[in-house]
Amino acid sequence: MTELIVVGGGLAGTEAAWQAAELGVPVRLYEMRPGQSTPAHETAWLAELVCSNSLGSDLPHKAPGLLKAELRGLGSLILDCAARTAVPAGSSLAVDREAFAQLVTERIDGHPRITLVHEEVTALPDGPAVIATGPLTSPALAAVIGRLSGQDYLYFYDAVAPIVQAETIDMSVAFRQSRYDRGEQEEGDYINCPMTREEYETFVDALLAAETIALKQFEREDPHFFEGCMPVEALARRGREALAFGPLRPVGLLDPRTGKRPYAVVQLRQDNLIGSLYNLVGFQTNLKWPDQKRVLRLIPGLGAAEFVRYGLLHRNTYINAPALLQPTLQYRNRADLFFAGQIVGVEGYVGNAATGLLAGVNAARLMTGGHPLILPPATMLGALCHYVTHAAARDFQPMKANFGILPPLPPRPGKEDRGRLYAERALTALRRFAREHGLRYDGSLAAPEAHAPSP
Repeated sequence: MTELIVVGGGLAGTEAAWQAAELGVPVRLYEMRPGQSTPAHETAWLAELVCSNSLGSDLPHKAPGLLKAELRGLGSLILDCAARTAVPAGSSLAVDREAFAQLVTERIDGHPRITLVHEEVTALPDGPAVIATGPLTSPALAAVIGRLSGQDYLYFYDAVAPIVQAETIDMSVAFRQSRYDRGEQEEGDYINCPMTREEYETFVDALLAAETIALKQFEREDPHFFEGCMPVEALARRGREALAFGPLRPVGLLDPRTGKRPYAVVQLRQDNLIGSLYNLVGFQTNLKWPDQKRVLRLIPGLGAAEFVRYGLLHRNTYINAPALLQPTLQYRNRADLFFAGQIVGVEGYVGNAATGLLAGVNAARLMTGGHPLILPPATMLGALCHYVTHAAARDFQPMKANFGILPPLPPRPGKEDRGRLYAERALTALRRFAREHGLRYDGSLAAPEAHAPSP
């Protein structure tokens, strides 16, 4: 049988390769690292997470949780590996980055129908292929895709948050607590660094005065930021209280030293299984590294913190999917060419894996004589694929999982019931669709009881 070529070893590419291989199709997966790296990656592992270690809410009545429930039912490799490498994060699913990437790599490398090749691909494959090169597609391949489509690329900017050594956080100032005590652990899954108003004002002043890393020429010509990953210094320029009402909002938290809610709070989330590293939640930044060290140490509790990684800003690239793709994720002018992941305009780790799953399944079905599937728009994955292929091409922007892209519920439910009813409808529709089209499906509305590594 002809091999399916998958280009890109991120979440979308590994998921696509796994799904196609599980359906009996031989796969050749290309990943250009470590021979050619990117501004954001640090290792040669597949599925390396660069912006955060969080995969978002796992509550089934929340949009991100619904998407995860759908993927679990469909046998997602990424969700299985995430469950096995999870770290405490309250109602969210967060993973140990290194353990997660290593496990995905081991699973892919050990599959008998997948051949992993560490080479850069600079031309589109002639046969069946999934392009899942992500937001940091190499310039050579990006130029080829641009010539194929005749469409200009759209750009947004993504930023990576800093990581600190847990033992260097001053816990006489910082405290453990999840918002409204919704954590899995008794003490709470987050470390919180509380700020008084005076401390907040001092921090904002320093942040606004700090220098950022100069953008390259092509970045300066198009300097807009993607709202989902905006650097804190860019957000602070919108107004002095923007951070206090954004990533530093103190709601649901009480400082045990005062018994009161702080004026602002910087939250840190566990970044690895042993709890030795924590990342600053929502603290993506492009400040110069000496300035990062100086400014971030103004945060109470981080005065002597050791940073193992500083923030970084880089440009992400995605295609004009509404003009180029079908909801099956096939290229409109070439049926055996599929696209998946952030390059199609889905936002978020789970959205990337989800589109990879559909592209892998559809490519395998096409190669084995079947028809590619269009998932029901009542499902979160179906709605995402419908959105990115039907939105207005003129001002297309990336989209993440949210209930606003689902068909409305009749009659209009109350706010408390809305998420539950959307989830029940979606999973019922997916179960029925899978049965009708011979898809493997084993899912329910119930969320996992806990995230912990498998023995």
